[in-house]
Amino acid sequence: MSIRPKSPDAIGKMRVAGQVVAEVLTRLRQMARPGLTTGELDAEALRIITAHGAKALFHDQPHPRGGRTYPGNICVSLNEELVHGIPGPREIAEGDIVSLDVGVEKDGWCGDAARTFAVGDVPERARRLLATTEEALEIARREARAGILWSAVAGQIESFVTSAGFSIVTEYVGHGIGAKMWEEPRVPNYVGREMLRDDFLIVENMTFAVEPMVNMGRRDVREKKDGWTVVTDDGKPCAHFEDTFVVHRDGCEPLTR
Repeated sequence: MSIRPKSPDAIGKMRVAGQVVAEVLTRLRQMARPGLTTGELDAEALRIITAHGAKALFHDQPHPRGGRTYPGNICVSLNEELVHGIPGPREIAEGDIVSLDVGVEKDGWCGDAARTFAVGDVPERARRLLATTEEALEIARREARAGILWSAVAGQIESFVTSAGFSIVTEYVGHGIGAKMWEEPRVPNYVGREMLRDDFLIVENMTFAVEPMVNMGRRDVREKKDGWTVVTDDGKPCAHFEDTFVVHRDGCEPLTR
């Protein structure tokens, strides 16, 4: 594993890319309403990204198993869709849970973040799902700092989520980020046997994307026939929050807020 701390100049450029991501997420959340299509959200995201002289990182990403490249500019996932939802003609409905995942490259450096929110009224357990997943990301912001092992943070995330009565998805994890969207290390949201391989010492000026993914029901997920969209196997709702962080000696700073 090769973790590469970033220079002050690189961190500054990642902060600029991260602010484009944050602007897109803020604007799309303001737009989202019943009757709006996920494709309209995608088009607005591209407009903002292009206006900043940036690039939408997800568009035309290769499929990990050789399928078609990703056709959207961002990922828009609804209800039981966890990640990689393809934007298109589907209309948002009252009571939907909407997850937006946005990746941007500007001046050679990347930012990546995700938010999940409800459109209109949703049941209390769905509201708790969203609040729990958002707080899981906050645990990373509060607890990650230079000089500790990532497993110490991941264990707190996992314990918090499971004690709230929800499930952590294990098939998808966070990642290092910098000049490329996906860099080492893998950043799990749980502690398992994989930690013998995936654990790492958090070091100053490293940058990574932390992205807890939480299911209301069982943790099992599967891929839809479109080749990209990942859904919960039991059809129950899920949530996804993510930020790009830079590590400081005494804490962890989000670059995408």
